[in-house]
Amino acid sequence: MLGLQYFSFEELWTPWFMFFMIAVVILYFYLIGPWREKHAPQEDKATMWQKIMFVAAAIMFYLVQGGPFNLMGHMMFTFHMIDMSVSYLIVPPMLLLSIPSYIWQRMFAAQSWKKLSFMMHPIASILTFNMLFSMYHVPLINDYVMTHFWLHRLVYLILLVAAMLMWAQIANPVPAWNRLTDLKKMAYVFANGVLLTPACAFIIFASTPMYAVYSDPDTWVKAMGYCVTGDPSVLLEKFSGPQFFNLLSSPAEDQQLGGIVMKLLQEFMYGVILAYIFFHWFKREHKDDDVTNVTNEAPIELPNLNKGTV
Repeated sequence: MLGLQYFSFEELWTPWFMFFMIAVVILYFYLIGPWREKHAPQEDKATMWQKIMFVAAAIMFYLVQGGPFNLMGHMMFTFHMIDMSVSYLIVPPMLLLSIPSYIWQRMFAAQSWKKLSFMMHPIASILTFNMLFSMYHVPLINDYVMTHFWLHRLVYLILLVAAMLMWAQIANPVPAWNRLTDLKKMAYVFANGVLLTPACAFIIFASTPMYAVYSDPDTWVKAMGYCVTGDPSVLLEKFSGPQFFNLLSSPAEDQQLGGIVMKLLQEFMYGVILAYIFFHWFKREHKDDDVTNVTNEAPIELPNLNKGTV
């Protein structure tokens, strides 16, 4: 598939990143297990659903940032957009909801974090993430970042932080930190979809290839230098360029499909989050109605058994 048989285990699976993500999962289970029992025994235990969600998020993040999908993302634009969607639209809310609130509170208990509280403003976070995400996909910027390894890692880290701040407004892990009501959260999700639409439309409706990484062999080889061991120029001796690994007939079609996949995954994730918010809002509203109805019911008068009969 996609010529992955031409690459080594190390190039496909990035062992050092695999061990790092395993260490992250081990740390998570330590914090919700032995550490909680010793330092926060009064706090609620992590649910089975939270544990499953964290492990699933860790696996997905590894696959798109260090596994085969990372390599494929350097050969087809469609897989690159899958990587971006999973990394910044799917994994962040899963992490926020899977980590118990007491861990987040301990992590940000220091007073120095209050100086950065402006970053948690809903308008600032939504504009920051969507602006950075859209700017990253400007062709000149994307090609430059993809061919400079340390800048590439820095940009991806900044995007992850921006995504976490944006999603924290919707999937807030600590109830006391909530700034938006459920109805405002639903509007916030719609606003996210609108702000990301221009970047997706720009990619979908472009009739010519815009990204040199996926169309120019020399630029592609430079980008692949961060995925393969040894001299990446050998790739041009074996293959004609990224077109060799492209499942579609042209880079332009790959680019358009990538934009469509990005939009579909975005709409799917936002739909799931909207359903989650609506369910909790509906449940809470009906719970309040039930309490009100019980309170307003007239009390039943019981006969006084202490009085004698006439």
